[in-house]
Amino acid sequence: MDQVIEAVEDAFRSFDTDRTELRQREGFTLRNARTGVLEWMPVMRQGESITIKVVGYNPLNPKQYGVPTIIATNSVYDCGTGHLTAVVDGVLATALRTGAASAIASKCLANPDSRVVGLVGSGAQAVTQLHALSRLFSIERVNVFDVDPVAHRSFARRVAFLGLDVRAVPLEVVEAEADILCTVTSVGVGEGPVLEDGRLRPWVHVNAVGSDLPGKVELPRSLLERSLVCPDFLPQALVEGECQQLRPEQIGPGIIDVVQHPGRYEEWRGRSTVFDSTGFSLEDEAVTRVLTELARRHGLGLDVELECLAGDAMDPYDLLLPEHPPQAGQVAPGSLRPTIRVA
Repeated sequence: MDQVIEAVEDAFRSFDTDRTELRQREGFTLRNARTGVLEWMPVMRQGESITIKVVGYNPLNPKQYGVPTIIATNSVYDCGTGHLTAVVDGVLATALRTGAASAIASKCLANPDSRVVGLVGSGAQAVTQLHALSRLFSIERVNVFDVDPVAHRSFARRVAFLGLDVRAVPLEVVEAEADILCTVTSVGVGEGPVLEDGRLRPWVHVNAVGSDLPGKVELPRSLLERSLVCPDFLPQALVEGECQQLRPEQIGPGIIDVVQHPGRYEEWRGRSTVFDSTGFSLEDEAVTRVLTELARRHGLGLDVELECLAGDAMDPYDLLLPEHPPQAGQVAPGSLRPTIRVA
């Protein structure tokens, strides 16, 4: 987690539009019992590589199929040739980078003496939200609430490795006591918000993570209107983040600007602030770099030849058809060479 936080923060700090091209995610809406999506999220470093995450979001996955709500795969391509160089699981990667981004935003915007973390929603993403925050803040207490009683009761066990005082409490306690509050829910489109504004502390910093569809919001508009709202990637946040509730002039700086110029926003650390975290591809590239480097260092993963690259580059059938066709009933040596090699 420390390495992912460092990598994501460095990606924000060094971001340059002349070197890195970001794209807003696009995809398909899945008309299941609960609205889901399958989306692709690309980013290109000029002259180096392109990273693309393909991610599915289906809120009924855990109960119906026993798999995570968010399922993803990250792939990396060489800019010079278009060659696929890496395929990385995106389930863990997404959880890690999302937690890291919230911790970085909290580091810049939250009261540095924050001691109480509140979590609304206690699924998989909440685990890495708390893990990342614990690396940057001296947390004394964690209050958590979830409408799912099983998730609500089991969260303390799932984060026991952090050694924190974790309490399952009513929503109003989470709201009233949090210095840093993370909303990580799968609230349905048109069903939000999941918070009330009246009980929140004047200096609360909120990491709003769950909003990822048009019409899907977690925070009350009144909180947004009185806070400094910092989106991760504005074109995306305007469509599917908390920023869809605001006029352009009500939206603050993006997280990249906040990280690059922290002194400009230091005065807000004693007032209410919001990080509108829709999740964007720059974070995916950063975590993918960390995971692939760790894999190389520790000898993990497989070398797999997926592309038909050997032989005559001008002949797509070179590996399939022998130079001299065999007689009937015979198989030419080497003609069945596999196109996938696992080492």
